Amino acid sequence: MKLISWNVNGLRACMTKGFKNFFEEIDADAFCIQETKMQEEQIDIDIMSLGTQYFNSAEKKGYSGTAVFVKNEPIKVTRGIVDEFKNNKEVKVLAEDNEGRIITVEYEKFYLVNCYVPNAQRELTRLDYRMTWEDGMRNYLKLLDSKKPIVYCGDLNVAHEEIDLKNPKTNRGNAGFTDEEREKMTKLLDSDFIDTFRYKYPDTTDAYTWWSYMRNVREKNIGWRIDYFIVSDRIKDKVIDAKIHSNIYGSDHCPIELDLDI
Repeated sequence: MKLISWNVNGLRACMTKGFKNFFEEIDADAFCIQETKMQEEQIDIDIMSLGTQYFNSAEKKGYSGTAVFVKNEPIKVTRGIVDEFKNNKEVKVLAEDNEGRIITVEYEKFYLVNCYVPNAQRELTRLDYRMTWEDGMRNYLKLLDSKKPIVYCGDLNVAHEEIDLKNPKTNRGNAGFTDEEREKMTKLLDSDFIDTFRYKYPDTTDAYTWWSYMRNVREKNIGWRIDYFIVSDRIKDKVIDAKIHSNIYGSDHCPIELDLDI
């Protein structure tokens, strides 16, 4: 099974920059998107032609949002978190989300959770909310994992280790590389989940998924790895490969891929 995740930084804009070509060539079983920045009524014929699709849009227009495109119909697709957990106080922050940040897809053998994690923002103005979000998401994934394994993907807005960004020393304390955010990722992975890219490529350097739009930054590969596929530890032997498609443009992020024998 081939899974793709990509923060497109505006789906309609990305459609003019080669998105459809990549979408058709990669031929994924499920294609997860973050930062759609659109409402469902703005879907045009070109987007409709991409097949079966599910959107979770933010209440605020032109902001955030997620989508999943699937080849084969799953058991269930939920905009946000599955209903049975919405009254659980440990995931309250996720249940109250109005920014379209989560889509949960249930397959026979696993859950696929597509997520656009809130950015801590400049001056870390949203760091407290981010910490609450991280606790809620970890608890949600553990609840799902008690039923069947999970695949958690998306723009998680954190470079976990120093190997995951070009300039760790000068960026320490900045949004996406604070000690607090990194510790939350460590805590998630310590809860019987694995970072599939590091599982397959523990020592690979210069492997990034996001680059600033500043001049020549991407050409020089001065980037961050902040997009992930995370899976339940008990299915790690099902991971065939985890790829970063850094040669694909169209956004300030590039697509990532997870190949699963499941």
